[in-house]
Amino acid sequence: MILEKFGYVKGEQFSYLSKRVCGLWLLWVSVVILIGTILGGSQKINMKLFDFGYFLGFILILGNRRIYKRLSYGKPSKFQKNMTFVSIILMFILLVGLGGHYFATNNYRMIWLSAFLAIGIHFIPFSIVHGKIMLPLALLISINALAGIWMPSVSFSVFAYLDVVIKALFGLNLLISKNPLSINNEESKTSSI
Repeated sequence: MILEKFGYVKGEQFSYLSKRVCGLWLLWVSVVILIGTILGGSQKINMKLFDFGYFLGFILILGNRRIYKRLSYGKPSKFQKNMTFVSIILMFILLVGLGGHYFATNNYRMIWLSAFLAIGIHFIPFSIVHGKIMLPLALLISINALAGIWMPSVSFSVFAYLDVVIKALFGLNLLISKNPLSINNEESKTSSI
């Protein structure tokens, strides 16, 4: 089976131990997109500001062991680590494949909407890492991006602000989520009664 090559063990029960880190990341990115959109100008979302904010957040949140230790409930499984890698690679492939050619014409609306769609799709394999909550997040972000693509007469900022709201709501939900290990223990206690 192909999943076994990524470290999947048949019957493995997943615990979503880094959901709160993901939640903080989504909140951070939503703020970066919000500020970038407000200051976007002809680029729709200010690229320099977005790049700076994205990489600063990467360092402060995803690359910060103290934040990870404080917010996570443990280490993900080997399969979950590998699916994180798959999700990130998928995102970069989709970013280039869906939106890369729009750079030639400086079509920033389509660059950003394609990026939103790529991000939405890349959340699907992240459901193995952070839980099923990532599936409606993926769906809503993708629908929002497709609506922006299919409705060129509607201002781009409408779709950018919707993307911000979606990411912020899901980010907040993930950030305040409870320890999945204690939830699993409670479920196993009640099922054995």
